[in-house]
Amino acid sequence: MNASATQAIDTDFIGDDALLTPAQLEARLRAIGAERYHDKHPFHHLLHSGRLNRGQVQAWALNRFEYQRCIPLKDAALLARIEDPQLRRVWRQRIVDHDGERDGDGGIARWLHLTDALGLDRAMVESGRALLPATRFAVQAYIHFVRERSLLEAIASSLTELFAPTIIGQRVSGMLANYDFVSRQSLAYFDSRLHQAPQDADFALDYVKRNALTREQQDAVCAALRFKCEVLWSMLDALHLAYVEPRLIPPGAFRPDEAAA
Repeated sequence: MNASATQAIDTDFIGDDALLTPAQLEARLRAIGAERYHDKHPFHHLLHSGRLNRGQVQAWALNRFEYQRCIPLKDAALLARIEDPQLRRVWRQRIVDHDGERDGDGGIARWLHLTDALGLDRAMVESGRALLPATRFAVQAYIHFVRERSLLEAIASSLTELFAPTIIGQRVSGMLANYDFVSRQSLAYFDSRLHQAPQDADFALDYVKRNALTREQQDAVCAALRFKCEVLWSMLDALHLAYVEPRLIPPGAFRPDEAAA
């Protein structure tokens, strides 16, 4: 969807309280992603084009782990609120995908392989003691959102997965082309997400389109997606300010120069 089409869709909805058709609601959600998804963030452009150094890539992987670690916590909180057994069966697969069926399996373990390959101490990564404060606050805000808002809004907040395959493709190809300290094996997390994320997103999108039955609910699910985009964007803001410019690393956060020493 080009920028002019996105602008036209947004304009069509201003001041309009009419119920959207499922197709219109999907178009509105996709327009939000086209405008606000974190693939537009300058930090990602630097990461994917090879313009970060090893320490900056380490900082990204370390802080992103906090998000990965808490995804099953978020999904467990959502799962506890679902009364429909069929929906629970579908949603619990997300926890399995991240936690795995056994030790060393699943998305969290694969992300730790990445931080290992980047030379980060695993105990430090898992402890979270070197996180940027903004990372911790953003991830906790997401968990609280899922716990406290309606089930419909909680599910809608996962719809950033609609846009994940594009950024994954850019990330894998860009990092392999530009960094000699990453390998295809170290980026294995993203291989599984290339098929998991579209499946998850298709299910959540269908659920939202079928269950947002009033204009108020439709506006709420759009707001939920905007919130989630802001969570991801704020995490990159923090990384950029701390490790790119003006390099304001908060006390206690990861310092690449110390890790190298």
